[in-house]
Amino acid sequence: MQRVYLVPGFFGFANLGDLRYFGHVHRLLGERFAAAGVEASIHEVPTRPTASLKRRAQRLHETIAATATPGDTIHLVGHSSGGLDCRLLTSPGVQIDIDVEPFASSVKSVVTVSTPHRGTPSAAAFSTLAGKRLLRLLSLMTMVIIRQGRVPLTMVLGIGNVVRRLEGLLDDEQGIEDEIFAGLLSELDDERRGQITTFFGEIGEDQALLAQIAPDAMDAFNTGTIDRPDVRYGAVLTRARRPNLKGVLEAGASPYAQASNALYVACHHLAGAGGPAFTATTAALNSYWPDLTESDNDGMVPTASQPWGETIAAVDADHLDVIGHFSGDDAVPPHYDWIRTGTGYRRAAFEATWDAVFAFLLQNGR
Repeated sequence: MQRVYLVPGFFGFANLGDLRYFGHVHRLLGERFAAAGVEASIHEVPTRPTASLKRRAQRLHETIAATATPGDTIHLVGHSSGGLDCRLLTSPGVQIDIDVEPFASSVKSVVTVSTPHRGTPSAAAFSTLAGKRLLRLLSLMTMVIIRQGRVPLTMVLGIGNVVRRLEGLLDDEQGIEDEIFAGLLSELDDERRGQITTFFGEIGEDQALLAQIAPDAMDAFNTGTIDRPDVRYGAVLTRARRPNLKGVLEAGASPYAQASNALYVACHHLAGAGGPAFTATTAALNSYWPDLTESDNDGMVPTASQPWGETIAAVDADHLDVIGHFSGDDAVPPHYDWIRTGTGYRRAAFEATWDAVFAFLLQNGR
């Protein structure tokens, strides 16, 4: 049996009712394994977005231990910081207070998608009190959009103002954030509202991840987290379109589209504070993007932070486009955009990206 474990990142949840972080990815990979005549089971790992890497790796191990059986071939696919969980779990001699070897030794491949292997400057901003509230707002906004396609314009404007305030390094005084959060919750029915309130209450207990994925901290992580010799590592790299006047014009007269684009501009700026950690990798990626700079990113993670192992795909997509959260009503259920980046990643590109991931998994599974 081939078992694929999908691990969410610091935005992420696995499933909250019918809210599916990896819904489109899960469906496509399942279809591809079935078409190839390969028996496979795909699992979405219920991790906590901001918990420490150690706790997240423990949760990944718990999920594997509860579902895998001896003789299974295991593949780990992590989005964003979920890719770091996968690397940590498979690192020989890892110290996470549990014996991972019975399952780690069955892992054949690790795929990281938009993962901050060299850290992300956004982490420093999100680590402040105001930043943590902002991350909570962005996460809830993502959940609501996945459910119904968009959020009210006033809330997008409000979140954009919070980002710009954070960007300006103003104080951490709590203000409009709670009001926007309550408004976003009101967009959901009572059952989902209760699930999400409980979810955010639980993640508030451990927010160690943000400090751990800052560029300086990732130097120490990479020194102590080595690749397992018999595991094949591959990465999907993403770069969103740089904010510019063309993006503003393409957004058109729609106030919602303009507000969403403005939110993206602010997020891109937070993630774009490149530095020495990204210099060497930037040059190595010139074959994919000849004009790549240290400040290029997908709205959350610098593109030059993302390579690890083989490059499976290098795509023009934002941080959540690549897992299926982009505009498009040609699928069931339809794809809904996270924020308007103007990058142009659509269904055909999504299928091509994940077909490449599937081929990588299939080759290693055999």
